[in-house]
Amino acid sequence: MTKLTHRTMEDFARSCGVSRPTLSKYFDDPGSVKSATRERIEMALNASDYRPNIFARNLNRKRTRNVGILVPAITDPFYAEMVNRLELRLRDEGYWPIVISSHGLPELELEAANTIMSLKVAGAIVAPLGLTSDPRVFEKLSQDIPVVYFDTYIEGNTPFIGNNNRQSVATIVDYLCRSGEPPAYFDIPHVNHNSGERLDGYITTMETLGLEPIVFGNTKDYSWDFERIGYEQTEALLAKGTLPSKAILCSNDRLAFGVMAAAYSRGIGVGRKSDSYLRVAAHDDHPLSRYTCPPLTTMAQDFAAMAGHSVEMLLALLDETEGRPEPAVRRISLSSTLVMRQSA
Repeated sequence: MTKLTHRTMEDFARSCGVSRPTLSKYFDDPGSVKSATRERIEMALNASDYRPNIFARNLNRKRTRNVGILVPAITDPFYAEMVNRLELRLRDEGYWPIVISSHGLPELELEAANTIMSLKVAGAIVAPLGLTSDPRVFEKLSQDIPVVYFDTYIEGNTPFIGNNNRQSVATIVDYLCRSGEPPAYFDIPHVNHNSGERLDGYITTMETLGLEPIVFGNTKDYSWDFERIGYEQTEALLAKGTLPSKAILCSNDRLAFGVMAAAYSRGIGVGRKSDSYLRVAAHDDHPLSRYTCPPLTTMAQDFAAMAGHSVEMLLALLDETEGRPEPAVRRISLSSTLVMRQSA
C-alpha cells in the first residue's frame, strides 16, 4: 500500500486532526498527550511517510536532546566498545548521541569541543586525550554545559568515571608472581593518567612483595600506535637477546598484541605450557583479547559499569541544571577483574 506523503509538520498535523503544538508535544514525549490522541497520531504515522526532522527541531530548542561523545580514536576497540554502549544507553534515555573523534591530536580535540558547542548539545561525555589536552578547552566546555569524563580526565572538579588502575595492576602482578617468574613491565608513552597510574601500581606492588621492579619501553615518543610499539621494541630486544624477563606485563592489551606478534615472528612460544618460553599479560580486556593466539591473560575493565555510570552522572548533572539536587558522588573508581587465559 502506498503511504501518504506529508511535506511539513503542519500538513501532517492537519491529516491527524490535531494541532501542531499537540503534535510537537507528542514528538517530544508521547506519554504527555492523551491516549486517544496518541493512538490517532501513531495510526497516521503508520499510514504516512512523514518523519519529523529531529535535528532541525533540536536546533530550535534552547537545550537539545543531543549529547556529544568525544573520544581520542574511534578505531581503538576500547573506545569503540564504550561508544557503542554509551549510544545505546543514551537512546534508551531519550537522547540522541553525536560521536566525534579527536584522532589523537590536540588541535582536533579543540575543533571537536567547538563543534559540540555549536550543536547546542544538552551535555557531553568525554574521554579527553589527557596529558596533551588543553585544559582551557574543557574548562570552557564544562562552564557552558554539563560534562562527564570517562577513562581519563583533566585536572579539576569535572565528574569522572574510570578504572582503579592501582587495584587492577596489583591484582595481575600478584597473580603473575604466584604463578611463575615475576614480570617485567612494558611501559607505553604516557598519553594520559592511566599510563602513569598503572606504572606506579606495578612498582608499588613489586616493592610490597619484596621484588625488584623492572621497567622497559620507550615512553618519550608520543604515539597511540601501541601495536607497532610493542612489535618493534620487542623485536629489537629479542634480536639482541636482552628481553628483561620471561614474563612480560604490558601496560595495555594493544601493546601485548605487538609483543606476541614479535615473539611469533621469531618462533618463540607464548603461554603457560611447558614448551612455551614467554608469558605475556596485559590490561583492559580489549574486545579482541580472547581471540589472540594464545588468548591473552588480562584485567577486564567493566565496560557496562563505566558506560552506565557515565550516562547516569550526566543525567544527574542535567537535573542539577534544572534546579534539582546535585549528584552526591562526582568521582567513581571501578574495579577490574582478572581474566586468566593461556598467554600467562
